[in-house]
Amino acid sequence: MTIGSMNELASSSKKLPAHRAGGHPAHRAGGRPAATLAVTGAATALTLMTYSAPMVTLADTATALGTPLSAQAWLLNGAPLGLAALLLVAGSLADDYGRRRIFLTGVAALGVTTALAALANSTLVFTLTRVAQGMASAAILASSLGLLAHAFPAGPGRIRAMGVWGACVSGGIAAASPFAGGLTTLANWRLPYAVLGALALVVAALAPRALTESRAPREGRPDLAGALTFGLALVALLAALTLGRDGWLRAPVGALLLLAVLLTGAFAYVEHRSATPMLDLGLLRRPPFLAATAGGLFTGFSVIGLFSYLPTILQQADGMSAMGAAWLFAFWSGTSLVVALQARRLAGRISARHQLAVGFVLHAVALLTMLGAVAADSWTRLLPGLLISGVGSGLLNAALPLLAVESVPADRAAMGSGANNTARYIGSAAGVALMIAVATASGSAPGDLAHGADLALVVAAGLAVLAAVSVVSLRERHRTPR
Repeated sequence: MTIGSMNELASSSKKLPAHRAGGHPAHRAGGRPAATLAVTGAATALTLMTYSAPMVTLADTATALGTPLSAQAWLLNGAPLGLAALLLVAGSLADDYGRRRIFLTGVAALGVTTALAALANSTLVFTLTRVAQGMASAAILASSLGLLAHAFPAGPGRIRAMGVWGACVSGGIAAASPFAGGLTTLANWRLPYAVLGALALVVAALAPRALTESRAPREGRPDLAGALTFGLALVALLAALTLGRDGWLRAPVGALLLLAVLLTGAFAYVEHRSATPMLDLGLLRRPPFLAATAGGLFTGFSVIGLFSYLPTILQQADGMSAMGAAWLFAFWSGTSLVVALQARRLAGRISARHQLAVGFVLHAVALLTMLGAVAADSWTRLLPGLLISGVGSGLLNAALPLLAVESVPADRAAMGSGANNTARYIGSAAGVALMIAVATASGSAPGDLAHGADLALVVAAGLAVLAAVSVVSLRERHRTPR
């Protein structure tokens, strides 16, 4: 069955009262596709702008809040932590209780929490608001793909919609750089958050009329035990990765890693016993699902992790202004935006899985061309690599959402989205911690950071090659019944 098909909705109607099955004609037809795409795309772009803002303003934010170098990873990792902890939960709740409901809640919460970030007066308060932003963003990202999968049946329309959604991811990142850098230069680091918070509240006010509800409820109670064990496992893991940069053999790091392993085991046990699991463990037997998850994980590790910290390296090692770093970052993400919009033309010629592999290979090649650029204090030497990496990132952003919703059963679209984005932001948080640890291992002096930047580029390139091999090897050997 295809997502949003008449057969799926008809079978759902037999099990549910008319008001829950969606008796409205627009619901049965998948809602208002163009309006759904416009609203979910706008909210997704704002989500990524909020997520990306600290990448450009980190130096100013850390100075204003008195954040030491050892704690700067927390300023970047707050949002990924909230995202990773709640994405699976949000996807499951969206499928069961309404994708529109979860989406609207997330957009309103993003507006409030982003405005609160502008008022933070300490590293702890700012980090906590970023975690809350991440949790709100999880509700938006998980439910938006579910809404799109319901509004656009499988075929060219869905491919185009997923390409536009992926372009909104790239566009949000691209816009964040000059937006945050410009407002920081104009006033201070707080202004971008205040403006983004206001814009999110505007979208929250306009969205209800544009969206129709869709859900695929299951019998049983919400998987609260699964949500708790999974969330705590991620908190323990990401805390260990962030603290590890100050020494991996310290007792707190080891204890947190052990706790993460134990909680992950508990999560698997709970999901195996649950009648309505947050994550259907049977999906792990589907090569397309594993390829989508691996693609998301390595995108976070190699792409987002590196480019989250690279602008700060350029500012500290080469004395580049926040606005200068922002424009370089926008060049990379703007290229990604254009490619993601055009990637639909590859449909029928190359599978989403192979598109991921090509994207990772291009990213690896790009990073190797950038070696020595920071040490040479030459931003022009970065441009070819940023261009090539932008092309690769555009391919990744277009292929990942399509593979995420098509690798799961039709009624679990938001779960598939949640799982894919969870992997992406686990990889992102781990990648940020890893890149900061590698780049600053020799010290924080400009010369040390330049050497560290080259090491980070090599590590990220190696991860991208590993990703390409992984997604190519995870191929479907037999047709899995849908």
